[in-house]
Amino acid sequence: MTSRVGALPVKANLINGEWRKSDQKNETKSPINGEVIGYYYEPSEADVEEAIQAARNAFVHTEWRHNRHMRAKALNDLADQLEKRHKEIIQLLSKENGKVIGEAEFEFSLTPPKLRYYAALALTDTGQSAQIRQDLHSTLISEPIGVAGVIVPWNSPVILSVRSFAPALAAGCTCVIKMPAQTALVNGLLAEIIANTPSLPAGVLNIITESVDIVSKKLIEAKEVGVISYTGSTQVGRKIMEGCSKRLKRMSLELGGKTPMIVFNDADLDAAIPTLVAGITTFTGQFCMTGSRILVQSGIAAEVRKRLTEALLTVKVGPGNDPNSQMGPLIDAANAVRVDQKVEEMIAGGAEVIVRGGRGKTEMSVVSESDAYYRPTLLATQNLNSPLIQEEIFGPVASFEIFETDEEAIERANATDYGLSASIWTSNRDRSIRMPNKIDAGTVWINAWAVVFDQFEEGGFKQSGIGRLNGLTALAEFQEYKHVVQATN
Repeated sequence: MTSRVGALPVKANLINGEWRKSDQKNETKSPINGEVIGYYYEPSEADVEEAIQAARNAFVHTEWRHNRHMRAKALNDLADQLEKRHKEIIQLLSKENGKVIGEAEFEFSLTPPKLRYYAALALTDTGQSAQIRQDLHSTLISEPIGVAGVIVPWNSPVILSVRSFAPALAAGCTCVIKMPAQTALVNGLLAEIIANTPSLPAGVLNIITESVDIVSKKLIEAKEVGVISYTGSTQVGRKIMEGCSKRLKRMSLELGGKTPMIVFNDADLDAAIPTLVAGITTFTGQFCMTGSRILVQSGIAAEVRKRLTEALLTVKVGPGNDPNSQMGPLIDAANAVRVDQKVEEMIAGGAEVIVRGGRGKTEMSVVSESDAYYRPTLLATQNLNSPLIQEEIFGPVASFEIFETDEEAIERANATDYGLSASIWTSNRDRSIRMPNKIDAGTVWINAWAVVFDQFEEGGFKQSGIGRLNGLTALAEFQEYKHVVQATN
């Protein structure tokens, strides 16, 4: 009789088109209940070095960087293969990442179109040419940098890996992708789909899952890796920047956020309130664009506070695969403990409790050591120095702040070191045009939140990042520009 443990999936790393195992096999657990749902092989330093060399060989010795039609076909074919396996991907995202099914469907829905967008850009000419003088002709050529190191977070592993490697491949780069251990089975499924896409030459995409930082350090240190694309925390981003500085290595960093959701007296509250709730609870607040600051003009502050309280108290927290769940668990129990400790510290520091939330599916839940559920929390403060306003919590916790004037709203919105995104709610057309120019953020939504498009760049101001993802600029992050001057006399 086959044991339950033996029947669980085991995922290897994809290096040079082949599956690589190692001496160390680690567990992966579901945040739904803390149960072991599979295993993965932790890579060795030799595995990482082999992956980097495979990517380098594919860049130097294959047609990949020279054949834009090959790249476009591979990206389109990969989109096709993903679509064929979409149900598996969605179910596994919910099981291993904790997302409710609707959120997993949303993550997947963004992925094939992004691959197809960059397939189209692979065929797009971006150079320029000019006769500078009668005897001189200039040509500007864009060339792929080489091997790209992509470091992916666990909160949305499918779309955030594709968001980096799709423009890299379109530009003609090859990749080594470091995936997070928290989503090892999802990573393995993505690697399997890549391996089953014949138009992707071996070595062009190498997928490695790790629980530590061997891969990340090797990618940053290796002279064969020309550019790093990282999505994650500002703290880690600073370390990556320091490491890349030793070789003056190119990098693109999309980092943390502290999104202000600014609600004016003339806002349509019937539209705003559900979006504010979604801003706090989507992906259980484990999202760089989480609406973690609710800024409300004084004339409607009491009404917004009342309606938010009612809405947050009725959010159904439960397993992601339960159709009744509106918010799933955090990625693991340790993060639930961490978030709760942060909330306690902020309350002790003077924040007023509006909705306490806390661990467990309900207030009456019996919380076990493996319980990763955390109910949404709303705390009020006017202290701009409070950690509630200044620190990214990465959980379903938001501040409630009151402002009087447009100027105070701008001052409050810009009061943190973060500048990834902001959301403004108003029916005043002049204000909707005037305000975005005064907000220090890479993306500003008017009467909306978390809407992004493949063809429009996104990224952060200040401590929220360097460089841009999506759009033409994302392609440029993986390219060098060469000026060729030819005498014509």
